[in-house]
Amino acid sequence: MSASSLQSSIPVRTYGGWRRTRGIGLFGLGAGTSVVVMGCVVVPLIAVGFSLSAGLATAAPALVVAGLTLARWDGVPLAHVVQRRLHWWWASARGWTTLRASTVVDHSGAWTLPGPLAATRLLEVEDGRGGTFGVVHDQRAGHLTATLRCAATSTWLVDGSDADGWVSNWHAWLASRGFDPLVAWVGVTVETAPEPGSTLVGNVHRRLEPSAPPDVRRLMDELVSRSPAAAADVDTRVSVTFDPARAAERLPDLADQAAEVSRALNGMESALGECGVSVLGRARAHELAGVLRTAYDPRSRGEVNRIVEDTADPQTLLQWTEAGPVAADEGWDTYRHDSGLSVSWAWHEAPRQQVTSDVMTRLLAPGRHPKRVTMLYRPLPAGQAARLLEDQVNAAAFREAYRRTQGRDATARDQADRDQAVAAAREEAMGAGVVLMSLYVTVTVTDPDELPAAVADVEARADQSKIRLRRLYGSQAAGFAATLPAGVHPQHLADRGLR
Repeated sequence: MSASSLQSSIPVRTYGGWRRTRGIGLFGLGAGTSVVVMGCVVVPLIAVGFSLSAGLATAAPALVVAGLTLARWDGVPLAHVVQRRLHWWWASARGWTTLRASTVVDHSGAWTLPGPLAATRLLEVEDGRGGTFGVVHDQRAGHLTATLRCAATSTWLVDGSDADGWVSNWHAWLASRGFDPLVAWVGVTVETAPEPGSTLVGNVHRRLEPSAPPDVRRLMDELVSRSPAAAADVDTRVSVTFDPARAAERLPDLADQAAEVSRALNGMESALGECGVSVLGRARAHELAGVLRTAYDPRSRGEVNRIVEDTADPQTLLQWTEAGPVAADEGWDTYRHDSGLSVSWAWHEAPRQQVTSDVMTRLLAPGRHPKRVTMLYRPLPAGQAARLLEDQVNAAAFREAYRRTQGRDATARDQADRDQAVAAAREEAMGAGVVLMSLYVTVTVTDPDELPAAVADVEARADQSKIRLRRLYGSQAAGFAATLPAGVHPQHLADRGLR
C-alpha cells in the first residue's frame, strides 16, 4: 500500500456540538417574547368585551408591539434593533461615546480609560517564585483577571492523533474550570499584526559587525527593509477572570484575593501545557499595559515592543494610566482611537456541520492589518449544566408537541436542533462539560481608506472558517475591549446594565 493511499484511508476526526440555546416559545421566540405576543392578542379581545371603541384603541398599539416583536432584521428581532438605536441615541446625546484626555495629567492616576475599562486598575502581584505578574482589577464588579502568555503549536506539524489529544485535553481543561467556583470566564486571544519594522531593525543593527564589507551591510539593510512586509507578530494569550465573591471562604481583603488567584493559576498553567501550547509565563503588569497601548495606538507598536523588552530601567515601563487613548470616538459601526480606526464583530452563528481541528486557521492567520480574535468561555458547574441541558431537551419536546397539535411537520432544522439537544444532554450525563461560548473579532487600520479592504478580509476569513459574524452596531467600544486582556465580557456588561 502506498503512502498516499494509507493517508487517505485514515479517517479524519471531526468536531461539533455548538448549539444556540432556545427556550420554550412560539413562532421561534423565547418564553418572554411569546408572553408579549400572546398579551397583544388577549388584551384587545378583553377590551372588545367592554366596548368596541376600547378594543379598537388597544388593537393599534398591540399590533405595533407584536410587529416589532415578530419582525426580524438579519435574524435579530426588530424590537432589539430599535432598542439599541434608542440606547445609542441617548448615549451620544449625553457625550458617553467620546473621550478626550486632558493635556495636563495628574500622576496620581487620573487618566481615565474609555468605556468598559474605566473602572479597571492594574495590580502587581507576587507569584511566589520570586517574580511578579499583572492582574486587572475591575473595581465595580470585583473581578480579577490574570493573563498567561502562550505559544501555540501548529496542528499541521504533528500527527492527527496528537492534535486530537490536544483538543481532548483542552475540553478537559475547560470542563475542570466548572468545578472551580472562582473562575467566572476564560478568554483566549490570538493577536496578529504586521511586523512594525523597528523591532527587526534594532535587533539586526545591534548584531552587525562594524568591520563587515559595505556590500554585505547594504544587503542586510535591504533584507531588513523588505522583511516587515512578509513577517508578522503573533501573540497568544489565555486570560482567566476570577470572581472572589464565589469563594468558599470570604476574602474581604484584596491582597488575600490576589494571593488566591496566584495559587489557582499554578495548577492551570501545568494543565494548559498539555493542550498544544507552551506556557511562556504570566503576563507582567507593564506587558499588559503595552498590549493596551498598541491596541489604541497601533503606530506605536515598535516603540512599545522596545519599551516592554527593556526592563532595566523601571521608570521607563508603561503604566496602566498611560495605556489608554488620548482621544477616542465610538461610532455606530466603527471605533476611532488615537492612530487607529477599528471595527468589531461578534459570533452570530457557529458552524452547522462537523468541522476539523484547524477550522479556525484562516480567521486566526496573520493578515495585512492588526487583528485580534477572542473566544470567551463561561464554564458551567455540573449541576447548572445538567439543569440547562434538561431544560433545552424539554423545550425541544414542547415545540415538537405544539407542532403536532397544529398539524405541521417538523422542519429539518428543528429535527437537527432536537437531536443536538438530546445528544448534548446524553454527553453531559456521561461526564462532558458545558461552556457558554462567544467569539469577538477586532481589526484595526491606520489609514481610513484601507478600512473597507480590512473589513472584507475579516468577513471572508470568517466564511472560510464556517462561522457567521455580525458587526457590533452600537457596541463597538464593548467589542473592542472584549478582545483585550482586561476581563471584559459583553454579556456580563449587558446583565449588569439591566440591574
